[in-house]
Amino acid sequence: MHPHDTTSQVEQLRAALAAHGITLPSLGTDLPTFASAYRTPPLIALGNCNEETARALTTVLREAAGT
Repeated sequence: MHPHDTTSQVEQLRAALAAHGITLPSLGTDLPTFASAYRTPPLIALGNCNEETARALTTVLREAAGT
């Protein structure tokens, strides 16, 4: 995965979450894997969130899964 692809995916995820009123403040590219000398794609760090955000995320994911 090209670094630009990772950045684009982070922005798309941020926008998709925002459409549901969810913000993950720490969402971003995991810098150690981004700067790694290995040829593995960088990871996307979802980061920490409070209980209210976790509850909202769980609700959205359950609704999307139809459960």
